[in-house]
Amino acid sequence: MRWTKYLIWLTAAAAVYGIVYLLAHVGIVSRFFLLTMVQICIYIIMALGLNLITGFTGQLSIGHAGFMSIGAYATGIFVVTFGKPVSAALTELWGDRGVTDVAYYIFILTSLAVGALAAALFGLLLGLPTLRLRGDYLAIATIGFGEIVRIVLLNTKALGGASGLPVKQSVDWATAYWLMLLSVVLVYNFVNSSHGRACISIRENEIAAETMGINTTKYKVMAFALGACFAGLAGGIYANHMYLVHPNSFGFLKSFEILVMVVLGGLGSVTGCILGAAVMTIMNNVLAPFPELRMIIISVLLVVMMIFRPNGLMGATELRLPFRRASATGAEEGSGHDL
Repeated sequence: MRWTKYLIWLTAAAAVYGIVYLLAHVGIVSRFFLLTMVQICIYIIMALGLNLITGFTGQLSIGHAGFMSIGAYATGIFVVTFGKPVSAALTELWGDRGVTDVAYYIFILTSLAVGALAAALFGLLLGLPTLRLRGDYLAIATIGFGEIVRIVLLNTKALGGASGLPVKQSVDWATAYWLMLLSVVLVYNFVNSSHGRACISIRENEIAAETMGINTTKYKVMAFALGACFAGLAGGIYANHMYLVHPNSFGFLKSFEILVMVVLGGLGSVTGCILGAAVMTIMNNVLAPFPELRMIIISVLLVVMMIFRPNGLMGATELRLPFRRASATGAEEGSGHDL
């Protein structure tokens, strides 16, 4: 039964990919639609990372865009520095266009991994001294971190400075889509593992978790580093798709926007992250022709939702996904909040 569920969900994911690919190949959908799809994938990955920190571990972070910018710049610099030499070397080595393209695609995936690891490293360095803080103090520290990163990037000419860093587009919506699905699987398995349950126990009652022998600092740093890693991956996809990486694209409002997506979908819900990120991205793009009214309309809708659905669209519930570990008795482990 478990493998049947895996097959069903994999088939559904492949079907979505196939439908969008066919519509794009025929020319039925526009480039704006594909851009929206890429943005949805980017923001889902971002929301998943922030939900690990805020939704599952209970640590209020409002500097998530700082990790996204680190991943974007690390990926962009890696591609700009080594892209042409690697492409020339591959062409000289094989000559065959198909083999060269596959090898260069692996190079692009490597650049995304570099961006994700760079953001995770900074998440670890930030988490070690600051995660002993709680509540508003931690939020202020993360805001300061995000603004420090933005100002440093804005004033460093070697990284493009105020002009930004131009990066050749080498990631399409298909790559973003499959990386988003991989991120969902990884986060869902982490949440349903012993490490994820330790993070949830910290969110529910940190003192009780410490009493039960859980190393709360270790798991808070772990969640912070993993959340930063996913933000770095999203930043790498952004850098390789949007042609230009600019520091002002990763300001405080970007961090706040990601937090709104997590709260909109439901804190502590993976499927809520997916729904919240998709809804917010579509609303932003649909209302883009009305910049004066866009934020007003979105704000009013959020206020209405918080009145009638204060726990978010999904609350703490999850759709039943097949990505869960089996217990020693062979039964599937769950969070107790499955629909």
